[in-house]
Amino acid sequence: MPQSNATPPDVAEADPTAEKAGGRVVVLLLLGLVLLAGAGYAAAHQVAGDKVPRGTTVEGVEIGGRSQADAARALERGLAERERAPLTVVVDGQERSVTPAEAGLSVDHEASVAEAGGTDSWSPARLWDYYTGGDDLDAVVQVDETAMTTLLDSVQDELGTPPREGAVRLVDGEVRTRSPRIGEGIEREQARDALVAAYLSEEPRAELDVVDLEPEIDEADVQEALTSFANPAVAEPVTLTLDDQVVTLAPAQYTRALSLQPVDGALEPTLDTERLAEVVDDALAGDGGPVDATVALVDGRPQVVPDKPGASFDQAEIDAAFLDLVAAPSGQRNLAVTATVARADFRTADAEALNIKEKVSSFTTYFPHADYRNTNLGRAAELIDGTVLKPGETFSLNDTVGERTRANGFTEGFIIANGIFKEDLGGGVSQMATTVFNAMFFAGLEDVEHKPHSFYIDRYPVGREATVAWGAIDLRFRNDTDHGVLIDAKVSPSSPGGQGAVTVSMWSTKVWDIDSTTSPRYAFTQPETRTLSTPDCYPNAGYGGFDVDVKRIFRRPGSAKVVKTETFTTTYTPSDTVICKPPAGQG
Repeated sequence: MPQSNATPPDVAEADPTAEKAGGRVVVLLLLGLVLLAGAGYAAAHQVAGDKVPRGTTVEGVEIGGRSQADAARALERGLAERERAPLTVVVDGQERSVTPAEAGLSVDHEASVAEAGGTDSWSPARLWDYYTGGDDLDAVVQVDETAMTTLLDSVQDELGTPPREGAVRLVDGEVRTRSPRIGEGIEREQARDALVAAYLSEEPRAELDVVDLEPEIDEADVQEALTSFANPAVAEPVTLTLDDQVVTLAPAQYTRALSLQPVDGALEPTLDTERLAEVVDDALAGDGGPVDATVALVDGRPQVVPDKPGASFDQAEIDAAFLDLVAAPSGQRNLAVTATVARADFRTADAEALNIKEKVSSFTTYFPHADYRNTNLGRAAELIDGTVLKPGETFSLNDTVGERTRANGFTEGFIIANGIFKEDLGGGVSQMATTVFNAMFFAGLEDVEHKPHSFYIDRYPVGREATVAWGAIDLRFRNDTDHGVLIDAKVSPSSPGGQGAVTVSMWSTKVWDIDSTTSPRYAFTQPETRTLSTPDCYPNAGYGGFDVDVKRIFRRPGSAKVVKTETFTTTYTPSDTVICKPPAGQG
């Protein structure tokens, strides 16, 4: 039977054009809804912007609904008084007021606003917070840690008690200890947190916890240092053996080079190598160290004192072993040091070549009785006596005698200052300067530096005298001969019934015969009168000043022929009359 292609009458065929139109309507409807929602979301964002969520407060200051910048300004205004308010710090019942600046505390207003949500964002959560927020938040507090540390140090110093560290000292061969003691102080982290928490509060008060502060060096550390080092170190001497020479060092000598220093909670022995070297050098100076040859007066005649050989060694070898040596038990306190023979720098032959064999000059000055003159002149003579000048060397009285101090053996006496008499340490030493100058003058040595007194003192040779002042005025002369010069200085003390004498002699080989002539005085000046009311005023009967010339004439020994001359011109100022009156306000 043939197939039929006809469509059944009850089945309708779909219209493709109609289906497409319906889909477009749905899409357009959905798109419209999306656009409507987006417009609403954009409008919501436009309203929120970078504003702080509505109803938000920071430390009780209302900033909600404001822009970031406006909110920061509002917060700054609202907290201004509280930000500057002082804080009360309480430590164990003791109070102290501090400013926020001292504690290093301040508010970061911009960061506080940002923490409160004052940011521009399309995040739904951000928009939700803006419309539904409103929390009361804490401000962002900045801490200057340096200022905070400085404040806590100050509070600790003022209101706390620092611990006392245990200590062990070695002094003059003896052991001295200091017991440790627990201190009281603040707990740093708790103190910092308490100050930050108190800042900006209605009652800015910070209670700081008090804790015990343990010393780093406790009693156990002290006892360990005593047992292991300090007590053995002073128990008995130690010896150094250098070749066949034995040098004994007593605790009183070497303990000045030892100390115990705190290191990582313990007392560690420490060696001062420079001081130890001084101790060893001092010991060897009389027991094995090389000694230069010299020339000295023996029974009134110059005599060569031979040099002495000594031992040369490496100080570092002693340094490396010394801490163990002084802590060693009895019988093991000896150190064998590698040593070689050392010869003196200035040998016997060198001293003989100086040709110091005869007295070439001598001069004596006299002084009225005064105890200070006996003391000061005697000490100066002691320091100058025995000085040997090699050819070409320059003598300095200040360098030789040293500063005039009590520690150096001098006392107060009269000096000339600003044209009048004053008291000062070393008064009278200028008498020694004058005597040395004249001995040098007649020995024919080269004058390098000398200054006469400002006004004339009649017990000195006119125009041929000298003064000195530490750090300002010196007496210097050079040995310009080919021979050595030995200086002999002696003082015969004065007594209440008689004057004293200073004698200085030069020993060498005679090169010159010296004569001297002195001109008449000229260019006279008159004194003035001064009236003083100072406590240190000393009356004086004045006299005039003048100029004078002294000529030094050089001849060869035994010859009448003048080889050369030298003229010294001196200008003496007037010695003013001084009248003393009581200081103002006194009788």
